[in-house]
Amino acid sequence: MLDLKRPIAFIDLETTGISLSSDRIVEIAIIKVMPDNSRTVKRKLLNPEMLIPKTSSDIHGITDELVKDAPTFKQAGNEIKQFLDNCDLGGYNSNRFDIPILMEEFLRAGMDVDLSTRRMVDVQHIFYTMEPRTLSAAYKYYCQKELENAHSAEADVSATIDVLFSQITRYEKLGNSVDSILSAIGEEKIVDYARRFLFDEKGVEVFNFGKYKGRSVKDVLKNEPQYYDWMMKGDFPLHTKQKLTEILNRSYLKTN
Repeated sequence: MLDLKRPIAFIDLETTGISLSSDRIVEIAIIKVMPDNSRTVKRKLLNPEMLIPKTSSDIHGITDELVKDAPTFKQAGNEIKQFLDNCDLGGYNSNRFDIPILMEEFLRAGMDVDLSTRRMVDVQHIFYTMEPRTLSAAYKYYCQKELENAHSAEADVSATIDVLFSQITRYEKLGNSVDSILSAIGEEKIVDYARRFLFDEKGVEVFNFGKYKGRSVKDVLKNEPQYYDWMMKGDFPLHTKQKLTEILNRSYLKTN
C-alpha cells in the first residue's frame, strides 16, 4: 500500500505522435489512487482536430473515425483539470512525455494549470534508478557474472558480445541473425547521429529540437536561410552540419 498524504493520479496518453509541440492527445486514461488506496478511473477519447497518422493508429488502434464525434481537449479540459485537482502525478515515462504534452494541451486551450506544487512519480525513472542500465548490470543480469576490468575497452566489448549471445538464447523471438534481431526490436532510421533531425512518417527530414521541432528542415531553410548560417556557426556536431548542408544543397538543386 502507498502511504499517501493526498491522491496521486497516474496518467497515460495515446497521441497522434511523439512531438510535444505539434502532436495531440487522442485518448487519456487517469487512475486516481486515493489516500485510502481506493481507485477512481477516468478515460476519455478526444478529437485531436488533426488527422491521426496511420503509423500511430497501428500502435494504439485509435482512428479518425473512432474520435470524429469525441470532444476536443478544449471541450474536455475543465473536466480533466478538476479530476487532477489536488493530486500528485504519476506514470511511466510521464515526466518526459505524458505530463509535458498534457500541459501543452492545457495551454492551447487557454487553461491555467499550475503543477509547481505537485509531486511527480515517474515509474520508469524508478526502474532505471533501481536497475542500472550499465554494461556491468547487463552482464550480471544476463551472464550471471561480475564484469572484471569494467571500462577497459577490450573487456567491455567482450562482455557486450557475451550479453548479446545470452540475449538471443533467452529471447527466442530475437532469432540469431542481424536481420531477425533488428526485425524484432526495430531499426531506427536516423538522419544525423546526434538526432537533431528525424524522418517523419512521410520520410521527410524534420527538426527534432528548438522552435522548429517537427517542422520540415527544407521548408525552414527556404523561409529562413539565416537559420542555416546560425547552425553552421553553432556548437553542433560535424555530422549534423554535414546532413544540414546535404538537405540545403538538395533543396537548392530541386529549385534550379
